[in-house]
Amino acid sequence: MIPVIGYSGQKVAVLGLGRSGLATARALAAGGAEPLLWDDSPEARQKAEAEGFTLTDLTRANALDGVALLVTSPGIPHLYPLPHKITARALDAGVPVDNDVGLFFQSYATSDWDGFDLAPKIVAVTGSNGKSTTTALIHHILTEAGRPTQMAGNIGRGVLDLDPAQDGEVIVLELSSYQTELARALTPDVAVFTNLSPDHLDRHNGMGGYFAAKRRLFAEGGPDRAVIGVDELEGRFLAGQLAQGASDDRVIRISSGQKLEGFGWSVFARKGFLAEWRKGRQVASVDLRAISGLPGAHNHQNACAAYATCRSLGLAPKLIEEALFSFAGLPHRSQLVGERAGVRFVNDSKATNVDSAAKALQAFPKIRWIAGGMGKDGGIAALQPFLGTVVKAYLIGHSARDFALQLGDTPHVLCETMERAVTLAAAEAEAGETVLLAPAAASFDQYPNFEKRGEDFTQRVKAILS
Repeated sequence: MIPVIGYSGQKVAVLGLGRSGLATARALAAGGAEPLLWDDSPEARQKAEAEGFTLTDLTRANALDGVALLVTSPGIPHLYPLPHKITARALDAGVPVDNDVGLFFQSYATSDWDGFDLAPKIVAVTGSNGKSTTTALIHHILTEAGRPTQMAGNIGRGVLDLDPAQDGEVIVLELSSYQTELARALTPDVAVFTNLSPDHLDRHNGMGGYFAAKRRLFAEGGPDRAVIGVDELEGRFLAGQLAQGASDDRVIRISSGQKLEGFGWSVFARKGFLAEWRKGRQVASVDLRAISGLPGAHNHQNACAAYATCRSLGLAPKLIEEALFSFAGLPHRSQLVGERAGVRFVNDSKATNVDSAAKALQAFPKIRWIAGGMGKDGGIAALQPFLGTVVKAYLIGHSARDFALQLGDTPHVLCETMERAVTLAAAEAEAGETVLLAPAAASFDQYPNFEKRGEDFTQRVKAILS
């Protein structure tokens, strides 16, 4: 646990008692603050009481009197589309609003660091797609290299649940736009921007607000080194704002598909090969094609981001390359579940929107595609340019019939359930093909979340392979 510094003897209100909220309450109490806890959900309140916390109804008119700070969980809106009523009351009363990420950056460094030979560092990863894989991959490489490291944020543990720093340790954080937008303190040593595509637009009042939330990690964070994906305009703009010129190697530009030779430091992947360039010449390369845990161009971008980050931390190219090959991938993100008679089965249940599904469809040459669920605005019409790899589609869930109308000449069958889709796709698949779950839709029609959907797919595949 990281005890929160700066609020000893003061009242701090905590709104939202999920994983991060309860971790915040513990860390505040450890730092001597008096946490006042509330959640709109009775179940969440009961869980907090079971831990021994006393609840305070923050909906009462004078509940924020004498409160030094309001800490909110990431899912609670504080600006758009409308702030939560308790957050709005805090803003009206002049009570500062923060989140656990801000408290972490405020509290992580302590006087104990004076005795360290090597100061700990913080790597923070943000972007639209690939954050989790990039974060986990950086953590994996550091672990394989023997560097002390912990991983937290939007993946793994809450940031305040981390253990106190060790000598030379590297903390790797995945941070969502919800987290970067509100945090009052953001001071990573290395900040990573993977890419940007439309997401959470209601919460940020459009793409401009969404990009601005991500940009705070760099503009206000002032990292010593920035790793920036430049395959979208926003990334190129951000790199241009941070660098003093093309030769400024404090900014490492990364790409999947572009050749980036005219910069002080760049890492890019083309045709399955990663290349590192510094000061106009290539200094290292890695063949990514045989790495089973990182299939497809989108994962090659993740590899570039992780490689560049670890190089900036002083790791040698060969050591990083060896660690890339031992990375197994994350569950539900291009996860290889198994293989039989030349047919691969891949779980990409996290592909809940068209953009991420498009990347999955470009990762394999011949696909038996399982798709469907709670479709989003526009359905899968935007996937037309990527359907050339699809041998046949197996449609499930609420939007199966709507998706079928948008597939054009692509062969397809309405399966409704995961059981029928997996059974039929496995029976029809031939050597060299991939049975791919990449739903391009939310899971809430049949499953509580994308993880449960992916677990169902995985269990049914393993039953067939056993």
